Amino acid sequence: MSDFIVPAALERGDEVAVVAPASGRAADYPHVYELGLERLREVFDLEPVEYPTATKDSDYLYDHPEERAQDVMDAFSDPDVSGVVTTIGGFDQIRILRHLDPEVLRENPTRFYGISDNTNLALYLWNLGIVSFYGGMVLTDLAMQGSMHDYTVEYLETAFFADDLDAFGDIRPAERFTDEDLDWANPENLDRHREMEPSPGWTWRGPETAVSGRTWGGCLGTLDMQLRTGRYLPVAEDLDGRILLLETSEELPSAMDVRQFLVGMGERGLLERFAGVLVGRAKARNLFEEPGSEARAEYRENQRETIAEVVGEYNPDAPVVFDVEFGHTAPIAPVPVGGRVEIDPASETIAFED
Repeated sequence: MSDFIVPAALERGDEVAVVAPASGRAADYPHVYELGLERLREVFDLEPVEYPTATKDSDYLYDHPEERAQDVMDAFSDPDVSGVVTTIGGFDQIRILRHLDPEVLRENPTRFYGISDNTNLALYLWNLGIVSFYGGMVLTDLAMQGSMHDYTVEYLETAFFADDLDAFGDIRPAERFTDEDLDWANPENLDRHREMEPSPGWTWRGPETAVSGRTWGGCLGTLDMQLRTGRYLPVAEDLDGRILLLETSEELPSAMDVRQFLVGMGERGLLERFAGVLVGRAKARNLFEEPGSEARAEYRENQRETIAEVVGEYNPDAPVVFDVEFGHTAPIAPVPVGGRVEIDPASETIAFED
């Protein structure tokens, strides 16, 4: 791909489609879902338009991948809709891709927001030359318990309303972060603030040479499924000089899981093609596993060491930046997938640009 388009920016008061191309957790936790819609209206002055899949349960959505795909296409082609916001991620979104008509999406480029399993759609759009945004889901980023983080609001406003990627400029590390989960089954948790801890900033590894390129990637688990399927990958040459985006989910993959994935990319001849790597801060706990702060720090460090070692083996010229604010922790900057970014290890800056 040589030509990419950043879809037109939203304006306050615009309609945004709310769709569930992954799973149906809004049906399980309607109070969380409604809070996310309220924040779209009150924080961003956007009017959510709920498409049929938005409130279907997960079993129904699993059995009807074609309906999930149809909602995506209907939302993109609706002239009254300025953006498409996903409810949450999942695990089987790759099953909807065969039901998409690429021409409908190509002819109606629209800003798309989602992480995790939505990596499937982000990379499908990437193949069509359409930039999307890795962040902004209803049940997570928008329905943040207690209140939305100012950092998230600032960068979501840019992703919603900025005309071009230059508005992102140099993104900055957040001062504090959290990876705590609060049980959605308890509505009282909507008023609680998740535990925050000081952010150590970004960690830089590899050479100090500045590099730039368009981003490609997303959630490691979804990328793994994409690589196993092999049906929707770009041709290898299209990854030359790109910047790999990589982050891990609440599944908490082990360092060995991450190593095996990256070695697979390396042996496939893909890892060597990237000019650099941006790694989202690793989530180190979930509702079922609550290790202490030292164990969480050790988990993140083991992941950093693993990624740095494997990238260094297959692509020693690529700088790697860890703990960037995208993915499954909070706050987030919804980084553009397909957008151009410059990584400068000497000045320790990450700058998005047109």
